[in-house]
Amino acid sequence: MHPSSVLFQDQPVPALLPVCDHYAGSEKLMRKSMALQAELGPCFDITFDCEDGAAAGNEAAHADLVSRLILSEENRFQRIGVRLHASTHPAFLQDLALIVTPCEGKLAYLVLPKVSNAAEVLLAIENIRAYIKTDLPPVHVLIETHEALADVMAIAAIPEVQCLSFGIMDFVSSHFGAIPAAAMHSPQQFTHPLIVRAKTELAAACHRYGKIASHNVTTDISNPDAAYQDALLAGNQFGYQRMWSIHPQQIRGIVDALAPSSHEITTATALLLQAQSADWGPVRFEGRLHDRASYRYYWFVLQRARLCAKPLPPEALELL
Repeated sequence: MHPSSVLFQDQPVPALLPVCDHYAGSEKLMRKSMALQAELGPCFDITFDCEDGAAAGNEAAHADLVSRLILSEENRFQRIGVRLHASTHPAFLQDLALIVTPCEGKLAYLVLPKVSNAAEVLLAIENIRAYIKTDLPPVHVLIETHEALADVMAIAAIPEVQCLSFGIMDFVSSHFGAIPAAAMHSPQQFTHPLIVRAKTELAAACHRYGKIASHNVTTDISNPDAAYQDALLAGNQFGYQRMWSIHPQQIRGIVDALAPSSHEITTATALLLQAQSADWGPVRFEGRLHDRASYRYYWFVLQRARLCAKPLPPEALELL
């Protein structure tokens, strides 16, 4: 029996995504990102930005550019998503007409920014459905307002939602000076009580409903190691499985930080092979008792390793 059919008999398999989400908002950066993805492989996603990361005032031309690039041969892996305008913005429906309809079947996901609550997400999803004929692309939601954070469990529960991302800069700004600007970056982004509360509530909601928690950007683009260190903390201490990149030099650091180590891969492979030989019953491994609860953990170690393009032994690939 395949491990997933045994380990998830009473629950759906949680979502899996590449651990890095790289944002690009200009034609130059979009094309550069696509070229880098072609070189490195789909170990990271690309999000074409129609909102804050794009120039204002030329929305229709920008949407047309996004559409043409997604439909081009440069989109080799079909792992490009789009951050739309907020559903309350005048350009939102224009984005749907110029991007979602022509790119149907080619979109990895759609990102909804500036949402206030679950009802607003559901309405946006219904609007998107009106512009497509087949399946809805997965929806990613930015949690960056007081209202969205207050409704984060309900948003995570929406079946079409695959991922929640924390928008730290808008969230800090919405406190109008009550949180210092220094909390937008390390170290205070991991220590300020209000930011810690927001990040943990978002992560908890995602894990409650089997969704992906995506961490905010690292604004320090002069130090490539900064994104690596932030991703390490976000993954190990806050339960985030994905993180934004805003500079090409941040991609590799984020992937390395959120990828399993070689030791974890070796351990997961050996344990799961032993468990498979025992028909997925309890086994003694390295002096400890393991059962399906820990098997699920180690199966995801191998899944994350594959998404991060880490080398896997042939027997590990067979388990996937």
